[in-house]
Amino acid sequence: MQKQRSVAFHTLGCKLNFSETSTISRMMEQEGFEKKSFEDLADVYVINTCSVTDNADKECRQIVRRIQRKAPESLVVITGCYAQLKPKEIAEIPGVDLVLGAAEKFNIGAHIAELVKGDATKICSCEIEDVSGFTASFSINDRTRTFLKVQDGCDYNCSFCTIPMARGKSRSDSIANVVAHANLLAQNGVKEIVLTGVNLGDFGKGPDGDKKQEEDFFGLIQQLDQVAGIERYRISSIEPNLLTNEIIEFVAAGSKFMPHFHIPLQSGSNTILGLMRRRYKRELYAEKVALIKKLIPDCAIGVDVIVGFPGETDAAFKETFNFLHALDISYLHVFTYSERDDTLAVTMKGIVPMQKRHERNKMLRNLSYMKNQYFTQQHAGQARSVLFEDAQKNGMMEGYTDNYIRVQTPYRKEYANQIIEWTI
Repeated sequence: MQKQRSVAFHTLGCKLNFSETSTISRMMEQEGFEKKSFEDLADVYVINTCSVTDNADKECRQIVRRIQRKAPESLVVITGCYAQLKPKEIAEIPGVDLVLGAAEKFNIGAHIAELVKGDATKICSCEIEDVSGFTASFSINDRTRTFLKVQDGCDYNCSFCTIPMARGKSRSDSIANVVAHANLLAQNGVKEIVLTGVNLGDFGKGPDGDKKQEEDFFGLIQQLDQVAGIERYRISSIEPNLLTNEIIEFVAAGSKFMPHFHIPLQSGSNTILGLMRRRYKRELYAEKVALIKKLIPDCAIGVDVIVGFPGETDAAFKETFNFLHALDISYLHVFTYSERDDTLAVTMKGIVPMQKRHERNKMLRNLSYMKNQYFTQQHAGQARSVLFEDAQKNGMMEGYTDNYIRVQTPYRKEYANQIIEWTI
Protein backbone atom coordinates (compact mmCIF):
# COMPACT_ATOMS: atom_id res chain seq x y z
CA MET A 1 0.00 0.00 0.00
CA GLN A 2 1.35 3.44 -0.96
CA LYS A 3 2.37 5.67 1.94
CA GLN A 4 0.19 8.74 2.43
CA ARG A 5 2.09 11.84 1.38
CA SER A 6 2.12 14.92 3.61
CA VAL A 7 2.00 18.60 2.72
CA ALA A 8 2.74 21.79 4.66
CA PHE A 9 1.86 25.38 3.76
CA HIS A 10 3.31 28.80 4.43
CA THR A 11 1.56 32.02 3.40
CA LEU A 12 3.15 35.40 2.82
CA GLY A 13 1.20 38.61 2.36
CA CYS A 14 -2.45 39.51 2.40
CA LYS A 15 -5.74 38.07 3.67
CA LEU A 16 -6.53 37.04 0.10
CA ASN A 17 -3.48 34.78 0.09
CA PHE A 18 -4.59 33.20 3.37
CA SER A 19 -8.01 32.39 1.91
CA GLU A 20 -6.43 30.84 -1.20
CA THR A 21 -3.89 28.79 0.79
CA SER A 22 -6.71 27.39 2.89
CA THR A 23 -8.65 26.38 -0.23
CA ILE A 24 -5.58 24.75 -1.85
CA SER A 25 -4.97 22.90 1.43
CA ARG A 26 -8.51 21.48 1.46
CA MET A 27 -8.16 20.42 -2.19
CA MET A 28 -4.96 18.53 -1.42
CA GLU A 29 -6.45 16.87 1.66
CA GLN A 30 -9.33 15.68 -0.53
CA GLU A 31 -6.72 14.20 -2.89
CA GLY A 32 -5.29 12.14 0.00
CA PHE A 33 -2.53 14.35 1.37
CA GLU A 34 -2.01 14.66 5.12
CA LYS A 35 -1.72 18.30 6.19
CA LYS A 36 1.15 19.11 8.54
CA SER A 37 2.50 22.16 10.30
CA PHE A 38 5.11 24.02 8.30
CA GLU A 39 7.58 23.42 11.14
CA ASP A 40 7.18 19.63 10.81
CA LEU A 41 8.80 17.32 8.27
CA ALA A 42 6.59 16.97 5.19
CA ASP A 43 6.89 15.43 1.73
CA VAL A 44 5.77 18.66 0.03
CA TYR A 45 6.15 22.28 1.11
CA VAL A 46 3.97 24.91 -0.57
CA ILE A 47 4.83 28.60 -0.22
CA ASN A 48 2.13 31.05 -1.33
CA THR A 49 4.02 34.25 -2.02
CA CYS A 50 3.45 37.97 -2.04
CA SER A 51 5.43 40.48 -4.05
CA VAL A 52 4.15 43.84 -2.85
CA THR A 53 7.58 44.70 -1.41
CA ASP A 54 11.14 43.53 -1.87
CA ASN A 55 11.03 42.08 1.66
CA ALA A 56 8.38 39.55 0.59
CA ASP A 57 10.71 38.31 -2.18
CA LYS A 58 13.63 38.00 0.25
CA GLU A 59 11.48 36.17 2.79
CA CYS A 60 10.49 33.58 0.18
CA ARG A 61 14.13 32.87 -0.62
CA GLN A 62 14.99 32.55 3.09
CA ILE A 63 12.17 30.06 3.67
CA VAL A 64 13.34 27.87 0.77
CA ARG A 65 16.85 27.79 2.22
CA ARG A 66 15.39 26.76 5.60
CA ILE A 67 13.48 23.87 4.01
CA GLN A 68 16.63 22.77 2.19
CA ARG A 69 18.49 22.48 5.47
CA LYS A 70 15.63 20.71 7.25
CA ALA A 71 14.21 18.45 4.52
CA PRO A 72 16.49 18.30 1.43
CA GLU A 73 14.49 15.42 -0.13
CA SER A 74 11.12 17.17 0.09
CA LEU A 75 9.41 18.87 -2.85
CA VAL A 76 9.19 22.66 -2.76
CA VAL A 77 6.39 24.43 -4.64
CA ILE A 78 6.19 28.21 -5.01
CA THR A 79 2.97 29.91 -6.09
CA GLY A 80 1.33 33.31 -5.62
CA CYS A 81 2.21 36.80 -6.86
CA TYR A 82 6.01 36.48 -6.80
CA ALA A 83 5.69 33.22 -8.77
CA GLN A 84 3.63 34.94 -11.48
CA LEU A 85 5.88 37.97 -11.73
CA LYS A 86 9.32 36.32 -11.65
CA PRO A 87 9.01 32.58 -12.36
CA LYS A 88 12.51 32.24 -13.84
CA GLU A 89 14.08 34.05 -10.91
CA ILE A 90 12.35 31.66 -8.49
CA ALA A 91 13.29 28.61 -10.57
CA GLU A 92 16.94 29.52 -10.05
CA ILE A 93 16.63 29.27 -6.24
CA PRO A 94 18.32 26.00 -5.22
CA GLY A 95 15.75 23.51 -3.95
CA VAL A 96 12.67 24.82 -5.77
CA ASP A 97 10.96 22.04 -7.76
CA LEU A 98 7.81 23.70 -9.13
CA VAL A 99 6.72 27.27 -9.85
CA LEU A 100 2.99 27.81 -10.41
CA GLY A 101 1.64 31.04 -11.87
CA ALA A 102 -1.75 32.64 -11.31
CA ALA A 103 -3.63 30.32 -13.68
CA GLU A 104 -2.26 27.07 -12.20
CA LYS A 105 -2.21 27.55 -8.42
CA PHE A 106 -5.46 25.61 -7.92
CA ASN A 107 -4.22 22.69 -10.10
CA ILE A 108 -1.36 21.97 -7.73
CA GLY A 109 -2.24 18.32 -7.07
CA ALA A 110 -2.00 17.34 -10.75
CA HIS A 111 1.37 19.03 -11.10
CA ILE A 112 2.83 17.42 -7.96
CA ALA A 113 1.86 13.94 -9.19
CA GLU A 114 4.36 14.35 -12.05
CA LEU A 115 7.22 15.80 -9.96
CA VAL A 116 10.43 13.96 -9.14
CA LYS A 117 12.94 15.49 -6.72
CA GLY A 118 16.16 16.31 -8.50
CA ASP A 119 14.63 16.94 -11.92
CA ALA A 120 14.91 20.38 -13.48
CA THR A 121 12.60 22.96 -11.91
CA LYS A 122 9.23 22.98 -13.66
CA ILE A 123 7.59 26.32 -14.45
CA CYS A 124 3.86 26.41 -15.15
CA SER A 125 2.97 29.99 -15.94
CA CYS A 126 1.31 32.06 -18.64
CA GLU A 127 0.95 35.69 -19.65
CA ILE A 128 -1.20 37.52 -17.13
CA GLU A 129 -3.50 38.73 -19.95
CA ASP A 130 -4.53 35.09 -20.42
CA VAL A 131 -5.56 34.63 -16.79
CA SER A 132 -9.32 34.58 -16.37
CA GLY A 133 -11.91 32.74 -14.35
CA PHE A 134 -12.64 33.06 -10.65
CA THR A 135 -11.91 30.42 -8.02
CA ALA A 136 -13.83 31.00 -4.82
CA SER A 137 -11.66 30.67 -1.72
CA PHE A 138 -12.14 30.85 2.02
CA SER A 139 -10.22 29.95 5.14
CA ILE A 140 -11.89 27.64 7.64
CA ASN A 141 -10.56 25.80 10.69
CA ASP A 142 -7.45 27.97 10.41
CA ARG A 143 -8.72 31.04 12.24
CA THR A 144 -11.85 32.13 14.09
CA ARG A 145 -12.36 34.90 11.57
CA THR A 146 -12.82 33.46 8.10
CA PHE A 147 -11.44 35.25 5.05
CA LEU A 148 -13.84 34.90 2.11
CA LYS A 149 -12.49 35.88 -1.30
CA VAL A 150 -15.17 37.55 -3.41
CA GLN A 151 -13.06 39.46 -5.97
CA ASP A 152 -9.67 39.10 -7.66
CA GLY A 153 -7.43 41.17 -9.93
CA CYS A 154 -7.35 44.91 -10.55
CA ASP A 155 -7.95 47.22 -13.52
CA TYR A 156 -6.27 50.18 -11.83
CA ASN A 157 -2.73 51.05 -12.86
CA CYS A 158 -1.18 52.75 -9.85
CA SER A 159 2.38 53.66 -10.80
CA PHE A 160 4.01 51.75 -7.89
CA CYS A 161 1.98 48.53 -8.03
CA THR A 162 2.69 45.10 -9.54
CA ILE A 163 -0.58 43.48 -8.47
CA PRO A 164 -2.38 43.85 -11.85
CA MET A 165 0.63 42.07 -13.42
CA ALA A 166 0.50 39.36 -10.75
CA ARG A 167 -3.25 38.76 -10.54
CA GLY A 168 -4.73 39.96 -13.81
CA LYS A 169 -7.86 41.91 -14.59
CA SER A 170 -10.62 42.63 -12.10
CA ARG A 171 -13.14 39.79 -11.84
CA SER A 172 -15.59 38.58 -9.22
CA ASP A 173 -17.72 35.77 -7.96
CA SER A 174 -21.49 36.15 -8.28
CA ILE A 175 -23.59 37.35 -5.37
CA ALA A 176 -25.44 34.02 -5.39
CA ASN A 177 -22.19 32.06 -5.02
CA VAL A 178 -20.86 34.32 -2.26
CA VAL A 179 -24.12 33.97 -0.32
CA ALA A 180 -23.98 30.17 -0.77
CA HIS A 181 -20.45 30.12 0.68
CA ALA A 182 -21.55 32.33 3.58
CA ASN A 183 -24.36 29.87 4.34
CA LEU A 184 -21.86 26.97 4.25
CA LEU A 185 -19.55 28.82 6.63
CA ALA A 186 -22.47 29.53 8.98
CA GLN A 187 -23.26 25.79 9.04
CA ASN A 188 -19.63 25.18 10.04
CA GLY A 189 -19.97 27.44 13.08
CA VAL A 190 -18.18 30.50 11.67
CA LYS A 191 -19.18 33.68 13.49
CA GLU A 192 -17.28 36.31 11.50
CA ILE A 193 -16.49 36.64 7.79
CA VAL A 194 -13.89 39.07 6.45
CA LEU A 195 -14.67 39.92 2.82
CA THR A 196 -11.46 40.02 0.80
CA GLY A 197 -10.33 40.92 -2.70
CA VAL A 198 -7.63 42.81 -4.53
CA ASN A 199 -9.95 45.73 -5.31
CA LEU A 200 -12.98 44.83 -3.24
CA GLY A 201 -15.10 47.85 -4.10
CA ASP A 202 -14.85 46.91 -7.80
CA PHE A 203 -16.91 43.76 -7.11
CA GLY A 204 -19.34 42.90 -9.88
CA LYS A 205 -17.26 42.21 -12.99
CA GLY A 206 -17.79 38.63 -14.20
CA PRO A 207 -15.19 35.83 -13.98
CA ASP A 208 -13.74 36.84 -17.35
CA GLY A 209 -13.45 40.48 -16.34
CA ASP A 210 -16.64 41.51 -18.13
CA LYS A 211 -16.84 45.28 -17.88
CA LYS A 212 -20.65 45.17 -17.78
CA GLN A 213 -21.50 45.18 -14.07
CA GLU A 214 -24.98 44.01 -13.26
CA GLU A 215 -24.00 43.40 -9.63
CA ASP A 216 -22.03 45.61 -7.29
CA PHE A 217 -20.50 45.60 -3.83
CA PHE A 218 -23.44 47.40 -2.22
CA GLY A 219 -25.79 44.72 -3.57
CA LEU A 220 -23.47 42.02 -2.20
CA ILE A 221 -23.43 43.34 1.37
CA GLN A 222 -27.20 43.78 1.34
CA GLN A 223 -27.63 40.10 0.47
CA LEU A 224 -24.99 38.89 2.96
CA ASP A 225 -26.75 40.80 5.71
CA GLN A 226 -29.65 38.35 5.32
CA VAL A 227 -27.57 35.18 5.92
CA ALA A 228 -28.66 33.47 9.14
CA GLY A 229 -25.90 32.36 11.50
CA ILE A 230 -23.18 34.80 10.49
CA GLU A 231 -23.07 37.38 13.24
CA ARG A 232 -20.27 39.63 12.05
CA TYR A 233 -18.83 40.81 8.73
CA ARG A 234 -15.79 42.97 8.08
CA ILE A 235 -14.88 44.75 4.85
CA SER A 236 -11.14 44.16 4.54
CA SER A 237 -9.81 47.06 2.46
CA ILE A 238 -11.73 49.32 0.11
CA GLU A 239 -10.58 52.17 -2.12
CA PRO A 240 -11.86 55.59 -0.97
CA ASN A 241 -13.33 56.38 -4.41
CA LEU A 242 -15.30 53.08 -4.32
CA LEU A 243 -16.47 53.44 -0.71
CA THR A 244 -19.83 54.98 -1.55
CA ASN A 245 -21.94 56.94 0.92
CA GLU A 246 -24.65 54.29 0.64
CA ILE A 247 -22.19 51.61 1.83
CA ILE A 248 -21.24 53.76 4.84
CA GLU A 249 -24.93 54.47 5.59
CA PHE A 250 -25.75 50.75 5.33
CA VAL A 251 -23.03 49.79 7.81
CA ALA A 252 -24.18 52.57 10.15
CA ALA A 253 -27.82 51.41 10.06
CA GLY A 254 -27.20 47.67 10.48
CA SER A 255 -25.68 45.43 13.13
CA LYS A 256 -23.89 42.67 11.19
CA PHE A 257 -21.29 44.77 9.38
CA MET A 258 -18.78 45.83 12.00
CA PRO A 259 -17.94 49.50 12.68
CA HIS A 260 -14.52 49.12 11.07
CA PHE A 261 -13.20 50.33 7.70
CA HIS A 262 -9.74 49.95 6.25
CA ILE A 263 -9.22 52.57 3.55
CA PRO A 264 -5.90 52.93 1.68
CA LEU A 265 -4.68 56.51 1.41
CA GLN A 266 -1.01 56.04 0.31
CA SER A 267 -0.20 59.75 0.55
CA GLY A 268 -1.66 62.90 2.07
CA SER A 269 -0.15 65.04 -0.70
CA ASN A 270 -2.24 65.60 -3.82
CA THR A 271 0.96 65.99 -5.84
CA ILE A 272 2.20 62.56 -4.78
CA LEU A 273 -1.28 61.01 -5.24
CA GLY A 274 -1.14 62.27 -8.84
CA LEU A 275 2.31 60.73 -9.38
CA MET A 276 1.01 57.50 -7.89
CA ARG A 277 -1.94 57.55 -10.32
CA ARG A 278 -4.42 57.21 -7.49
CA ARG A 279 -8.04 57.94 -8.43
CA TYR A 280 -8.91 60.51 -5.76
CA LYS A 281 -7.55 63.55 -3.96
CA ARG A 282 -7.02 63.92 -0.23
CA GLU A 283 -10.16 66.07 0.05
CA LEU A 284 -12.33 63.07 -0.94
CA TYR A 285 -10.55 60.91 1.62
CA ALA A 286 -11.20 63.47 4.38
CA GLU A 287 -14.89 63.62 3.37
CA LYS A 288 -15.23 59.84 3.68
CA VAL A 289 -13.61 59.80 7.14
CA ALA A 290 -15.82 62.69 8.29
CA LEU A 291 -19.01 60.94 7.10
CA ILE A 292 -18.02 57.66 8.80
CA LYS A 293 -17.32 59.44 12.10
CA LYS A 294 -20.55 61.43 11.87
CA LEU A 295 -22.70 58.31 11.32
CA ILE A 296 -20.59 55.80 13.34
CA PRO A 297 -18.65 57.72 16.02
CA ASP A 298 -17.09 54.55 17.50
CA CYS A 299 -15.90 53.24 14.12
CA ALA A 300 -12.30 52.10 13.73
CA ILE A 301 -10.61 53.41 10.60
CA GLY A 302 -7.34 51.91 9.38
CA VAL A 303 -5.16 53.57 6.76
CA ASP A 304 -2.48 52.29 4.35
CA VAL A 305 0.26 54.81 3.59
CA ILE A 306 3.50 54.63 1.57
CA VAL A 307 6.57 56.67 2.53
CA GLY A 308 9.53 57.50 0.33
CA PHE A 309 7.76 57.47 -3.04
CA PRO A 310 9.80 59.22 -5.80
CA GLY A 311 9.23 62.96 -5.60
CA GLU A 312 8.19 62.89 -1.93
CA THR A 313 10.06 65.95 -0.73
CA ASP A 314 10.31 66.90 2.94
CA ALA A 315 7.41 69.28 2.35
CA ALA A 316 5.26 66.56 0.73
CA PHE A 317 5.96 64.15 3.60
CA LYS A 318 5.08 66.90 6.12
CA GLU A 319 1.80 67.35 4.25
CA THR A 320 1.08 63.62 4.66
CA PHE A 321 2.08 63.62 8.35
CA ASN A 322 -0.06 66.67 9.18
CA PHE A 323 -3.02 65.34 7.19
CA LEU A 324 -2.94 62.00 9.04
CA HIS A 325 -2.34 63.69 12.39
CA ALA A 326 -5.50 65.76 11.94
CA LEU A 327 -7.67 62.86 10.70
CA ASP A 328 -9.90 60.98 13.14
CA ILE A 329 -8.40 57.57 12.36
CA SER A 330 -7.44 54.58 14.53
CA TYR A 331 -4.25 53.03 13.12
CA LEU A 332 -1.88 53.04 10.15
CA HIS A 333 -0.26 50.34 8.05
CA VAL A 334 2.96 52.01 6.94
CA PHE A 335 4.89 50.75 3.89
CA THR A 336 8.34 51.89 2.85
CA TYR A 337 8.36 52.39 -0.91
CA SER A 338 10.47 49.77 -2.68
CA GLU A 339 11.27 49.82 -6.38
CA ARG A 340 9.40 47.17 -8.36
CA ASP A 341 10.42 46.11 -11.86
CA ASP A 342 8.14 47.04 -14.77
CA THR A 343 6.32 49.81 -12.89
CA LEU A 344 6.14 53.44 -13.97
CA ALA A 345 7.46 54.62 -10.60
CA VAL A 346 10.94 53.15 -11.16
CA THR A 347 11.46 55.61 -14.03
CA MET A 348 10.53 58.66 -11.94
CA LYS A 349 12.93 61.30 -10.68
CA GLY A 350 13.32 62.49 -7.12
CA ILE A 351 14.46 59.20 -5.55
CA VAL A 352 14.27 59.37 -1.76
CA PRO A 353 17.37 58.01 0.05
CA MET A 354 16.66 54.74 1.89
CA GLN A 355 17.68 56.17 5.27
CA LYS A 356 15.13 58.97 4.85
CA ARG A 357 12.45 56.43 3.85
CA HIS A 358 13.10 54.50 7.07
CA GLU A 359 13.02 57.69 9.17
CA ARG A 360 9.63 58.62 7.70
CA ASN A 361 8.34 55.10 8.28
CA LYS A 362 9.32 55.33 11.95
CA MET A 363 7.63 58.72 12.33
CA LEU A 364 4.35 57.39 10.94
CA ARG A 365 4.54 54.19 12.98
CA ASN A 366 4.92 56.33 16.10
CA LEU A 367 1.91 58.37 14.99
CA SER A 368 -0.03 55.13 14.46
CA TYR A 369 0.83 53.97 18.00
CA MET A 370 -0.44 57.25 19.46
CA LYS A 371 -3.61 57.17 17.34
CA ASN A 372 -4.32 53.60 18.40
CA GLN A 373 -3.70 54.34 22.09
CA TYR A 374 -6.01 57.35 21.92
CA PHE A 375 -8.73 55.39 20.12
CA THR A 376 -8.57 52.58 22.70
CA GLN A 377 -8.58 54.97 25.67
CA GLN A 378 -11.70 56.67 24.30
CA HIS A 379 -13.53 53.37 24.86
CA ALA A 380 -12.23 52.61 28.35
CA GLY A 381 -15.09 51.49 30.59
CA GLN A 382 -17.37 50.72 27.64
CA ALA A 383 -18.93 47.30 27.14
CA ARG A 384 -18.18 45.99 23.63
CA SER A 385 -18.77 42.61 22.01
CA VAL A 386 -15.55 40.60 21.61
CA LEU A 387 -15.11 37.50 19.44
CA PHE A 388 -12.39 35.40 21.08
CA GLU A 389 -10.07 33.17 19.06
CA ASP A 390 -9.20 29.64 20.15
CA ALA A 391 -5.43 29.97 19.92
CA GLN A 392 -3.49 30.47 23.13
CA LYS A 393 -0.03 31.89 23.70
CA ASN A 394 1.65 31.86 27.11
CA GLY A 395 -1.70 30.95 28.66
CA MET A 396 -3.47 33.93 27.08
CA MET A 397 -6.15 34.23 24.41
CA GLU A 398 -7.20 37.24 22.38
CA GLY A 399 -10.10 38.59 20.41
CA TYR A 400 -11.33 41.77 18.80
CA THR A 401 -14.17 44.06 19.70
CA ASP A 402 -16.71 44.96 17.04
CA ASN A 403 -14.65 48.11 16.39
CA TYR A 404 -11.35 46.26 16.21
CA ILE A 405 -9.81 46.84 19.62
CA ARG A 406 -7.62 43.89 20.57
CA VAL A 407 -8.46 42.29 23.92
CA GLN A 408 -6.32 39.74 25.80
CA THR A 409 -7.36 37.57 28.75
CA PRO A 410 -6.23 34.31 30.41
CA TYR A 411 -7.27 31.37 28.21
CA ARG A 412 -10.73 29.90 28.86
CA LYS A 413 -11.92 27.17 26.51
CA GLU A 414 -15.55 28.22 26.85
CA TYR A 415 -14.71 31.66 25.35
CA ALA A 416 -13.25 30.22 22.13
CA ASN A 417 -15.23 31.29 19.02
CA GLN A 418 -17.78 32.97 21.26
CA ILE A 419 -18.91 36.59 21.27
CA ILE A 420 -18.65 37.91 24.83
CA GLU A 421 -19.75 41.28 26.20
CA TRP A 422 -16.54 42.78 27.54
CA THR A 423 -15.69 45.94 29.44
CA ILE A 424 -12.70 47.66 27.85
